[in-house]
Amino acid sequence: MNYDVKGNKVTGLNIAYIGGGSRGWAWGFMKDLANDPQICGTVRLYDIDISAARRNETIGNKISAHPNAISRWKYTVADSLQQALTGADFTVISILPASFKEMRSDVHTPERLGIYQPVGDTVGPGGFMRAVRTIPMYREIAQAIRDYAPDTWVINYTNPMTLCVRTLYEVFPGIKAFGCCHEVFGTQKLLCAMLKENTGIEAERHELYTTVTGINHFTWLTSASYKGIDLMPMYADFASKNWQEGYDEGGDLNWMNSSFRCAQRVKFDLFLRYGAIAAAGDRHLAEFVPRWYTMTPETVKKWKFGLTTVDWREQDLANRLKRSDDLISGAEEIDLAPSGEEGHLLLKALLGLGDLVSNVNIPNYGQCPDLPLGAVVETNALFGMDRIQPVYAGNMPKGVLPLVARHVQNQENALRAILDGDRKLALATFMNDPQMGNVGLEDGKKLFDDMLEAQKAYVPKGLLG
Repeated sequence: MNYDVKGNKVTGLNIAYIGGGSRGWAWGFMKDLANDPQICGTVRLYDIDISAARRNETIGNKISAHPNAISRWKYTVADSLQQALTGADFTVISILPASFKEMRSDVHTPERLGIYQPVGDTVGPGGFMRAVRTIPMYREIAQAIRDYAPDTWVINYTNPMTLCVRTLYEVFPGIKAFGCCHEVFGTQKLLCAMLKENTGIEAERHELYTTVTGINHFTWLTSASYKGIDLMPMYADFASKNWQEGYDEGGDLNWMNSSFRCAQRVKFDLFLRYGAIAAAGDRHLAEFVPRWYTMTPETVKKWKFGLTTVDWREQDLANRLKRSDDLISGAEEIDLAPSGEEGHLLLKALLGLGDLVSNVNIPNYGQCPDLPLGAVVETNALFGMDRIQPVYAGNMPKGVLPLVARHVQNQENALRAILDGDRKLALATFMNDPQMGNVGLEDGKKLFDDMLEAQKAYVPKGLLG
């Protein structure tokens, strides 16, 4: 332990932040730290793009120096993983595996076979190829944590979330790691909007009790309540009422002008099929099932969500880079608006500053009894002093289980194929994804080879033909 505890305040914390060049996650985390009076310390920034780390160093220190900042943090740049990790009490990982060039192949090359991926970073052919790049990187990170900071708590934000966390535990079984994702938060907010519409009650999402089960981006709520009010019957009526036209949450953004918004039609349709609440954005949910919602771009529009193109992502990065310049130069003033994420709250709970229950991605210790032990699942867990205790989720609905279990096995096979350089298993896993269901073997092999070739600098030995 490198920090000091005095009453309900912890000082002298050391946090290693690996990645963060995408800016958005890093800046939000910095603001959350600055707004919290109970913790302070040092954040060591490490990025393979050292210029990105230096820019974040400047912005982090400006955020900390803001006159309205409650807590002061020092941001420094580390030259190596060893320097970043040594003595770290917590480690945050938020990386972009490779570049948008490789992501362009992930997302758009499968379109030649009629496979349209709204995101392309978790499952489907794009998710598999991203895993091919990411798993070797996470093997290196896990080895470094084992060697330089074996007691650090590790918070992962990188996708594919499940395989990132699974790799950390496979390489270093003694690691203390978990993955955070905000997708469930959006569904909890939808339930709050439904509750207000139906009863006039205004609730915050953290006031709901929801039973969370499944895997990242294909997470399900099997129960939901608010202060004794069972929300499941209400949601059944809500889904039936809004299934055809969708539900507009209001505000300036909707599914037509935002790459990240949807009209919840996929979510409602899945509920009407299976009787459980699918608890991720429609863009993600659509990729885990056969091409019910993504057969053509017109199908996607019918279901009222969007395909996030790599052109859009590149423009978004350019906008964030400009914003980075403006924050450094002072052309844009620093604001301390909280991110809405829970990373710093979970960190505090692990420090003993109050227990907290939240959804989290960790190995299955039995909280999902009908999924394999050791597989990374997303359920609620109780965070407390230096511990995470999974909350028992119970069995999945019988209709949902086969959908989820298929992906769990595919992810386990992907892990083994990529770590072992097993080309035969890799191709079989690639072809076994539901998105590949209408693809013949020869076309599938050609797509597999072409997508590997597009990222050959990152492909483990043995996978290339």
